[in-house]
This record gives sequence, structure tokens and C-alpha cells, in this order.
Amino acid sequence: MRILYAASFNSGHFAPFIVEQANSICELGHEVDFFGIKGKGVWGYLSNYKLLLEKISEFKPDIIHAHYGLSGLLCNLQRKIPVVTTYHGSDINDKRVRAFSRMAMKLSAWNVFVSKRTQDIVNPKRHCSLVPCGVDTEIFMPLDNVKSDGKFVLFAGAFDNSTKNVSLARSAVDLLNSSKDSIKLVELKGYSRVEVAELMNRASCLLLTSLAEGSPQVVKEAMSCNLPVVSVDVGDVMERLEGVENCYVTQHDAWLLADALGKVLNSGGRSNGRERILSDGLSLQMAAKKIEQIYKQL
Repeated sequence: MRILYAASFNSGHFAPFIVEQANSICELGHEVDFFGIKGKGVWGYLSNYKLLLEKISEFKPDIIHAHYGLSGLLCNLQRKIPVVTTYHGSDINDKRVRAFSRMAMKLSAWNVFVSKRTQDIVNPKRHCSLVPCGVDTEIFMPLDNVKSDGKFVLFAGAFDNSTKNVSLARSAVDLLNSSKDSIKLVELKGYSRVEVAELMNRASCLLLTSLAEGSPQVVKEAMSCNLPVVSVDVGDVMERLEGVENCYVTQHDAWLLADALGKVLNSGGRSNGRERILSDGLSLQMAAKKIEQIYKQL
């Protein structure tokens, strides 16, 4: 099959988890190309329609796989090629965008949700699947030659992303530092995938304090490296971490987060998250096979 992946290209590159999914589909023997969408807001997205038609005429896809609701809405303006739309969370959690995502759901041949929580918000009645994005377990893995130095906590995102809620993370770390040796909070921004994996092997813990998420890829990547995770109850984190050793899910409360961080740091241990990632079928290869079945069905 020929699959056209459509997603935002405003940053000058596609989100890594989208590229990784596309590459894993290629490994199954399919041909994949990309259509990058430039523009913000619904009208910014829809202004790409003519360019999309040109790309369809050039590549002649059997299926278009749009990532995020606004991409799905754009791709469904044409009705000749069936569209699969994946919703990653921000397109459902943000009420301003949700209405347009609902339009995309009605028009799409199939809808994919990365977490049950976001799926439940819109409660689609048909043509949908729950398929979290897979993790590249060959990059994100425990590294024998890299050991945790016990000196920093890895923040699950960029400090300037307001949704990631860095003020809560800083408050929790400050509370922890009032009773322990200084622990540094490190921003996860500007690193390659290999560098992120190395950071996850060196860090003591991953801290996620987001106001909203779908199925945060960074949590699954940390799990695949056996990095302990402390997180607020957001997206599918509770489900992912249930029963995983040395990981904690709390409310959006600095004291509770500090207490959980303290437990992880005092233990000095790692998690068994990688075992859970593999048993839940969350490797890139397993996720790709689920997506491939949707393509074949259409």
C-alpha cells in the first residue's frame, strides 16, 4: 500500500513519534510519503488544501493517515482517498479545537485514539480504535555503559511549554531540596533521540506535571529505559504505570510530588518499565502491526 502521512510542519520537522511510526510501517513493506502542513489555527490548516491535492496527484496514495484533528479535517476535504486520523490529546483536550476534531471524526474512514481518557471525552460510536504510539525499544533501552549519577530529575518537556506546567515541577523540587542535597531539574529540549535515551539512563527520575496529555510518549520512553517516573494523573499515565516498580502517580500537588520524588531518590533503584512496555505490546513494531490492520481493513 501507499500511505501518505499528513501532519504539522510548522516547526520545520515532523514530530519524532510520527516519523517513527511511518518508518515502522515502511518496514512492513509499505511505501510512505509525507505532507507537511504549515499554518496555525483552522484556517491556517485549511489553506493547505490546494497543496494537499497536488501531493495526492503526485504520490497517488491508497490511504492518507492524518495526525491530529485539524490535519484530519484538512485531509477529509477531499473524498476520494480514505483518511485515518490519529488524535494525540491536545486536539481533544483543548475545547477550542475539539469541535473541529469532531468534524474530522465524522468524515474520517477510521479514527485512532492514543488513550482511553481522550477517547471517552468524545465517545465516538463507530469506526475507531485505541492504539497508543509505539516506542523505539532499540534506542530507548537500559544502557550498560551509562549509569545514573543520582544528581538530576528529568522534566518531561520544555520549560516554555505552558501545558507542561513547569512551575509545579519546580515547586516540588524546591520542597525536596529543602531537606536533601541539591537536585537539579533538567529541561528536556533540543536533544536528539539518542541523547534523550542517554539522559534517561543517567537521570534519577522523570517528572511529569502536565495540565493535559493524551498518551505522553516521554513516559513510555522512560519506561523502556527502566527510568522511574513520578507523574500527575493525566492522559493514560495511570494505566501505563499501574503496578510498575518505583513509579508514582499523584494529584497536581507539590507536596505529594516531592514525597514521591523523595521515595524514588532514596531507593536509588530503577523501574521494571521496559518489561511492561513489551508485555503491553507498545514497541514500534507491535503498534505498526495494529495500524497496518486498520489500513488493510479500509
